[in-house]
Amino acid sequence: MSRAEVTVLGAGVFGLSVAWACVQRGAKVRVIDPNGVAAGSSGGVVGALAPHTPERWEDKKQFQLESLLMAADFWRVVEEASGLTTGYARLGRVQPILNDAGLALARLRTEDAKSLWNGAAEWRVEAVSGDWCPASPTGQVVFDTLSARLHPRQSCLALAGAIEARGGEIVRAGAQEGAVVHATGVDGLAAMTAQHTREVGNGVKGQAALLEYDASGLPQLFFDGVHVVPHSDGTVAIGSTSERYFDAPASTDALLDDVHARAVAGVPLLGGAKIVARWAGVRPRSRTRAPMMGKHPFEDGTFVVNGGFKIGFGMAPKIGQVMADLVLDGVDNIPADFQANTCL
Repeated sequence: MSRAEVTVLGAGVFGLSVAWACVQRGAKVRVIDPNGVAAGSSGGVVGALAPHTPERWEDKKQFQLESLLMAADFWRVVEEASGLTTGYARLGRVQPILNDAGLALARLRTEDAKSLWNGAAEWRVEAVSGDWCPASPTGQVVFDTLSARLHPRQSCLALAGAIEARGGEIVRAGAQEGAVVHATGVDGLAAMTAQHTREVGNGVKGQAALLEYDASGLPQLFFDGVHVVPHSDGTVAIGSTSERYFDAPASTDALLDDVHARAVAGVPLLGGAKIVARWAGVRPRSRTRAPMMGKHPFEDGTFVVNGGFKIGFGMAPKIGQVMADLVLDGVDNIPADFQANTCL
């Protein structure tokens, strides 16, 4: 590869999405990650692309809506370019409604979704139906048609394959040439904190598991703090914990056992399913909980994208587009709350 026009540091979903957007615009791109593709939290197993509630609208929710609506085309093109599957499908999400107050709120959100989601998706109240549905004290559930799922690690591998198929380069070491984008997750947050007067962000450990159970055409479920996500390969992901303080970042423990127990209690169909994988990783969370984007506040002449936390994969299509606008064209379409300096 001749001299890179863009160098992306980090091969998680944010770094790869920015690199892919730049490659699609004809830029020569090098992605550098000493640990390889999806070595951090982007190598997880859950992959729930779920929207925020349709109420109290703000830039973050609008940005997420636009990104979730971009996702089907985004991942389809990635699959076509790479020849690899991402496991993407927009099959919706079911959530039980626990009491009368929750039922009234759900009905209000149904009306809000009609205007806020501009008819692109629905948030509706339905009666409990079938075995693939957690128990609901009211007999009613929320079903939203905006939620989707994908397999996180497979998606990153497909992104990497698409980048390379279009002439980009993914290496473990190399020269930082052209515009440099820092997409280094937890390590990047720590580095910025070391240069600042307070914590810029932190890592939050998550634990999840894959069960051998084929529910591939069914919606994801969310109940009792647990995501249950059917994947296209005949597995079901359950997760995850949110641990601000932890000793063993890559180890699973009794907290995951509790998640599994809650998943089985809510969906007894999963009771006999074999656990085929247990996963733990540390997700980057900015101080403001918003994705952190734009000009790097401490590295002159470079850019940063970080803080995906629990919504990184859902935000990635739009983030790649907006960061490419900035890096390649100097056009700043980043929402004010996402600006890197605002997140400090």
